[in-house]
Amino acid sequence: MVDLYSQIFGFEQSFGRAFNHIVPKPKHICMKQKLVNKLSASLLMLLFSFAGISQTKNVISTHRVFPKIDKITEFEKAVANHAQKYHSGDNHWRVFAIQSGPDIGGYHITEGPKSWESEDARGDISPEHQNDWNKNVAVYLTDRQSGGFSVYQESLSTIALGDFTDKIQISHVYPKPGRTDEVAAILKKVKKAWEASGVTVAVYMSSASGPTQYTLTTRYKQGLKERAAGFRKPFKEVYETANGEGSYEQYMKDIAEFVQESWSELLFLRKDLSSK
Repeated sequence: MVDLYSQIFGFEQSFGRAFNHIVPKPKHICMKQKLVNKLSASLLMLLFSFAGISQTKNVISTHRVFPKIDKITEFEKAVANHAQKYHSGDNHWRVFAIQSGPDIGGYHITEGPKSWESEDARGDISPEHQNDWNKNVAVYLTDRQSGGFSVYQESLSTIALGDFTDKIQISHVYPKPGRTDEVAAILKKVKKAWEASGVTVAVYMSSASGPTQYTLTTRYKQGLKERAAGFRKPFKEVYETANGEGSYEQYMKDIAEFVQESWSELLFLRKDLSSK
């Protein structure tokens, strides 16, 4: 920001200071200088504004690991020590046990929320951090793992990014190639139904992490009883109330046309394994 400011205004201001030693400034020159100063101040404020926008903390990184079946106790002790010693601030960890789906038995580690700028600065955190992971945690893991980055989508969500719960459902929705925008349009209509029925969902979009996907994280504020039949009105009824009669049929057609695949799972937070 300082370099850009200097490039735009530095020459004129330097020349002005030198010129003052020769002759007094006419009145119109002084007015011009005041205008330049005001413009420069406005530009700096704009640049600081852009800097603030670019550092929005809406990025989550995830890491899924699977301990050896006979080393679960050792792994849990080691990962808890690691999280509490090395992961705080932007690198804060929330560790979940995967309860259902194809990855049952695994552990889902989320880091953040953070900005891309803070991810640049993170690196390996410290040599001690990386050594601790390699020597004291990774030794209890199988070769199976996955991970990636995702960005919180405020316009598609019904709950704030930082409003977490202990029990969640993650639905992984993969658009067909080239159909990302159409799936986003579907989710905007679904959001109306979520809002009407009080369902709290945080929506993320993957970033440079394999096939494009939307991750719909239902956060159960009242626990798993929210899944019980009769707890809320049927989704079809709520959807049509929110989007118009007959809209549900079009919703099903849109899913068939634009969604490649979807699947879901339940996860429970392990506070004892997470950052403090």
